[in-house]
Amino acid sequence: MNAVEIEQVINDLAEQPFDPAEFPYAFLEAFGNKATTLKRLRSGAKKKSDLGGVFQTNNIHIHTCDAGQVRQALAALKASPATAKAKVKFILATSPRAARGVVSRSAVRHLRGRRAHQGWQHHRYV
Repeated sequence: MNAVEIEQVINDLAEQPFDPAEFPYAFLEAFGNKATTLKRLRSGAKKKSDLGGVFQTNNIHIHTCDAGQVRQALAALKASPATAKAKVKFILATSPRAARGVVSRSAVRHLRGRRAHQGWQHHRYV
């Protein structure tokens, strides 16, 4: 995906009502995960997050949290034994503020490489 496609996917997600239980799956689906992968993640057939979120081995660990708790959630994701053990490349924490039209405190951090993305934020004002 190029930058324009990624921005469009994020904008589309921001326009949907925020459902903390469904957001991780909608995020993964938006970035090209197949229905069978999502079904396995929902059923728990694949490894589960130790924080109550969703993760894919060698890919991403996602956690939804309360408004104002994104920094703490990111710290917990980074410190999570499941994140390290599964060699996760990205962590994502977001809060229900997306339901109000602003993906304001959503954050993704790249865990590998020298250029870590700290506090990636996408602001969309309506």
